[in-house]
Parts: sequence; C-alpha cells; structure tokens
Amino acid sequence: MDRDFEIAHRNELLVLLLGTNMGDRSQNLTQAITGLNKLLGEPTKQSTVYETPPWGNENQDAFLNMAVIYATSIKPTILLESILQLEVELGRVRQKKWGPRLIDIDIIFYGDMIYQSDFLEIPHPYMHERKFVLEPLNEIAPQYEHPLLGKSVSQLYLAVNAHD
Repeated sequence: MDRDFEIAHRNELLVLLLGTNMGDRSQNLTQAITGLNKLLGEPTKQSTVYETPPWGNENQDAFLNMAVIYATSIKPTILLESILQLEVELGRVRQKKWGPRLIDIDIIFYGDMIYQSDFLEIPHPYMHERKFVLEPLNEIAPQYEHPLLGKSVSQLYLAVNAHD
C-alpha cells in the first residue's frame, strides 16, 4: 500500500521552510503564512525571520527565510499541490533553478516519513546542507531527528556551521 495513503489518517508534524528575495519580502512571508493558515490552521511553532545570502545562484538579492511547523493529516502529494497553488496565487513564477523568487515554500519534514516521487522528496533532499534551512529550524525544533540521517536538527546545524 502507498505510504502516502497510510499517513493521511492521523496528524503529523509538517515542517515547512519559507523564503523570498523579491519585492516586499516581509509582506510576502506574511501573505504566505496567511495562506498556509487557511489551509492548515494555526502553526504549532514559527521561527523568527532570518536574512540569508542566496544559495546556489549567488548573483541575486538576499533572502528572508523562516520555518513553520503545523499539525496536519493532509496527504503529502495533495499538500504539495496546495502549496504550489498558493505560491502561484501569491505571484510566484518559476523561471530559473535557484533563481530569485517572490515566495518559496518547501516541505522539509512530514513526521518521520521517507517519501520519494518524481515531484516530491521527503525529507527535503538538501536541507542538511543548507544553513538557511537549519538556522530557523534549529530555533523551533532542535531535537527533530532527520529520519534518514539519524541526526537531530541541532547536530546538522552544528555540522553545517563547522564548514563556514
């Protein structure tokens, strides 16, 4: 049986990372949170906002990033569709990988799920390499364990900081 259908019967902790580096960045995050709250209810935890340098394509403006945790029973593939639709409603146009973006909402963790398809990978495949993900996540969920790596967010955050 597809694990995607199994998990839909109970609430799981959903960890999201939001990022923006175009327009009114603070307003972009506020609008994204408002949209996510309509979809998922109030978050159980929300980090402060961090200004971070771009990653991958460094020739662009700095990002504002934050992490948010919700409890949900929405199936991950349906959740991804809803998040992508919210990004479009907020004005996101996908043009260039790792390029500037009005809003980006990434699924980082969904409980302890390990899931891979052509469109979605949980946990997020690069989260453990990215300080801009780990820093806000470490603020609100330092003990959250990466289901593939068997390390806590705080351990991953310390490791990525050691490479700076």
